[in-house]
Parts: sequence; structure tokens; C-alpha cells
Amino acid sequence: MSALLARYLPFLNWPRPNAADLAADARAGFTLGLILVPQAVAYAMLAGMPPITGLYAALIPPVISVLWGSCQLLGAGPVALTSMLVAGSLSGMAAAESARWVELAIWLALMAGAIQMLIGATRLGMVVNFLPGSVVGAFTQAAALLIMLSQLPAMLGLEWSQARVALAAIDLRGLLGSVDWTAFAFGVGTLVFLSALKKHSKRLPIVLAAALVTGLVSWAIGYGERGGAVVGTLPAGLPQFTVPQLLDWEDYRSLLPAAAVIALVSFVEALSSAKTISRSTRRRWNEDQEFIGQGLAKIASGLSGAFPVSASFSRSALNLFVGARSGWSALFAFVCVLASLLFLTPAIAHLPRAFLAAVIIVPVSNLITPRFFVRLWATSRAEAVIAVSTAVATLIAAPQLQWGILAGFILSLGYFLYQRSHPRIVEVAVHADGTLRDRLRFGLPPLAPDLLAVRMDAGLSFVTANPLEHFVIERCRADPGIKRVLIYAGPINSIDVTGVDTLIYLIGTLRDQGVDLYLAGVKKQVEDVFDTAGVTAMLPPHHIFRTEREAIAALTAGALRP
Repeated sequence: MSALLARYLPFLNWPRPNAADLAADARAGFTLGLILVPQAVAYAMLAGMPPITGLYAALIPPVISVLWGSCQLLGAGPVALTSMLVAGSLSGMAAAESARWVELAIWLALMAGAIQMLIGATRLGMVVNFLPGSVVGAFTQAAALLIMLSQLPAMLGLEWSQARVALAAIDLRGLLGSVDWTAFAFGVGTLVFLSALKKHSKRLPIVLAAALVTGLVSWAIGYGERGGAVVGTLPAGLPQFTVPQLLDWEDYRSLLPAAAVIALVSFVEALSSAKTISRSTRRRWNEDQEFIGQGLAKIASGLSGAFPVSASFSRSALNLFVGARSGWSALFAFVCVLASLLFLTPAIAHLPRAFLAAVIIVPVSNLITPRFFVRLWATSRAEAVIAVSTAVATLIAAPQLQWGILAGFILSLGYFLYQRSHPRIVEVAVHADGTLRDRLRFGLPPLAPDLLAVRMDAGLSFVTANPLEHFVIERCRADPGIKRVLIYAGPINSIDVTGVDTLIYLIGTLRDQGVDLYLAGVKKQVEDVFDTAGVTAMLPPHHIFRTEREAIAALTAGALRP
């Protein structure tokens, strides 16, 4: 019974903490919580949600993520990229911060969470491997740029509709007149402060310090009462956990692609953080269990009336840096968010929106690294082109960002299939080291005047069978002197029905032309298929060699010529 409970309640496997561990986790948790509160409000507004929902998303979901995940130090909660995906997905379906928008965002969290839980429960965590790092990196950088651009008007205190008209008319006076200079001071001042002290952000709660200063100044000058853009009145108290009302079928159809993208992209964020933490702490983690933990966190967020959450790379790194030792740190962060919900919402109401915009821009700016594309170009030009195409598609598709990563996925899949359908097939001969190597590359003489030795560096499948068949048949037609063909099958790790049929066809066709087929280096799993399909029975025993050296010795001596 205990083993069954430990399987479904993984936190039961946590070691019992001692006083030193709890003290370290308390320091880390309170540090994380103090940073999480202003960030959660900012990311809620980025997602088009009411500010209070950011605190709802930062309360229970991070704890659920840690309890049911496999990496105890992940800092889950609202994050910029997922929030931007929510805003882009719901754009055009409802007005931001409206009841309809909130309802759709809640269902988006529930659907994305259900998808992640399904992936984890069916042990299909490897699905994230189908999103190449080049595509995710390019998408993240394009999304980061869009996030920054979306927050610039608020940070600069611009009345964007008025500023846009002034820009179109090249009216400098009208542009300056559209600026709320108090908001400009809040936003730019926060940006300069956070940027200047960025290197100290892991040791000092500089975001909290900036929040306290701007909040006090805003309250002292009555900025909100004068019509300034502030967070505004927030409802105090805990979220109400309710199941949302059902939507129309068309709404679910519209939300499903976005939910799938959020489920995968947000997990890639969690994956990156979990790998870093695992290497630092030398603790193993399980991607399937982490899918379950992240999925439950999203569902908890939806039931709290909030939007999808994810693991934050920056907060996870901070959690590790300040000395967290276990998942107990998430419980101490929970206390900070709980206190904010119960007692600090009147103070949060005075925070200028320009300050929150700067809070979003500073960490997101770290995601933009042009060197990423330069390194890709030096490593693989094809992947670099796919990455640039993904970034461009994301920018063009804005605010529907999911189409950008879908475009990158399709391009990567197409490139993958192109590579697989064009396997490397070479004629081989004996190298000085006694192995069969590429004859043209090393300038080697043929094994024998009447012998064609071939190697294909891929599995023999429906994708690669035709290229191998064409290579052998065309070479035999071009050189009537070829009477023997050796297929070195060492690199062939798998074979399907099409591959078997192709090999049977080659044996029969070459035999009709007076050419004998030989096989060498056939692996056990391929040999088993040959035996079952009758390929082995079609060839004399002395036409099949266990190793390439046996084939070289026999065929070059001409001992096996019939």
C-alpha cells in the first residue's frame, strides 16, 4: 500500500528535513515569494487577465507542481512566455480582462493541464523531443521581442492610440503630448534601477525594493486618484475554487490548438530548468512525472480562476542560487503570496502599471541573444534557416504566437523527413585499418574488379529502400562487369516490410542478371526479421558474413564464386 501511495503521491518520498534544511528552504522560499508577488501581478496583466488572478496563479499551483513533480526546486507560477501565449491565443475571442476572457483563460489552463497529465500518465514525455532546440530558441526570442514591444507603451506612459496618430503624422509635439510623464518616470526609473542592479538580483530582492518605492511614491502623490494608470482596487481574500461553466463546442475547438502549444512550450521551459537543477544538485528527475506535476499545477490554476502557469527559468535559478534544498521552499513562498492576498492588496493597488511593464521587460530582455542565430549558422545552416523562419513566422503571426512555433515544427519535420529520404549510400573498399570505408573519400581501389560493395548509413525502411535499390541497380547497369554485390549492413539498425520487400526484389533481379548478392555485418534485430520473412533462405549460407573482415577475406580471394 505504501508503494502505491508513493507512486501517486511522490512527495511521500521526500526525506525528512532537519532544522538546517528548513532554515535554508525558508530563506530561499521567502526570497522567491517576495519576487513572485509583483511578477505575478505583472504577468497577469500581460496575459490580459485581472491583476488579482496573478496572485491566484502564484498561490496553490507552485505548491502542486512541487508536490507532484519530480524536481523539487522548480519555481513554478506565472511566466512571461506562457502569459503572452494566453494573450495571443484569446485575442479576437474576447476583450482583455472581461468575464468572457477570464472564462476562456480558465479553460485554456484546464485543457493545457489535461494534455500534460495525459502525456505524463501515458509515459510519452519524450514528445518534447519533437520540438527541436533551434525552433524553441527562435520562438522564445521572437516572443520575447513581442513581449517587450507590447510593454513599451505602458512603460513609457504613452497613450498608444494618440501616439500612433502622432507618429503617422510625424507630429513630435503631438507625440510628446501623448506621454504621461509621471508614468514615464516610474517606468524608465524602474527599468534603469533593475538593469543597473541586475547582477545583484540573486542576492537582493531588488524587484520588491522597486515595488515598495514606486508604490509609496504613487500613493504619496495620489497618482491613481489623478487618473494615473495603476493596478487598482483588488479583491482581498483567497480564490474561490470552482469548476467553470461549459463552453460551446466551437470554443473548445478554437482553444485546443493553443492549449496543445502551451502544454508543450511551457514544458520545454520546465525541461530546461529541471535539467539545470538536476545537474547542479545531482538528483535524478523524471520527465513523465514532471508532466503530471506541471499539468496538475495548470489545472489548479484554472480551478483557482486563473490562467496557465509554468516553471520559470529565472525563479528556478534563483531558488537554486539562494540555497533551497527541497520542495519545502515552495511552501514558504506560498506563505508570502498568502499574506499578500490577505493583507497587502490595498498596497498593491497603488503600483503603477508602468512599473509592472518594466518588471516584465527586464527579465524578458535576457532571452534575446542574437549570438544564438550566429552559432546555429556556424553549426548547421539548414537549422539556422529554420530558426530564422520560425522567428519571422512568430513575428508575423502575432498575437497568435502558436502559429509561429507550429510553422517551425512543420519546417523541422520536413527537413527531418528530407534527410531520412536521402540516406548516405556509398561504395566501400578496404581501408588501411582493415575496415570498409568510403572508397571515393579515401581514394581506395575496389575490393575486386567484378565486385560492388555498398554501405547505407541508415535503417532500411519505406523511406530509404528506394534510394538503395536505385543505387545498386543503376551501378550494375552502368557497369556490366559487376557480377557480385556486397551490402555491408552494419549501419542498418532496423528494417520494415518495405525494406524486406526491396531486399527480396534485389536478390531476384540481380540473380536474373547473373549477379550474386552478399550480406555482411547484419545485426541481430535485423537478422531476426530476415529469418521470419524468408530472406535468409533465399541466399546460400556462404553469401552471409558475420563481420566485414570475413567478407573482405572471402570475396577478395574469390573463394565464394559459384
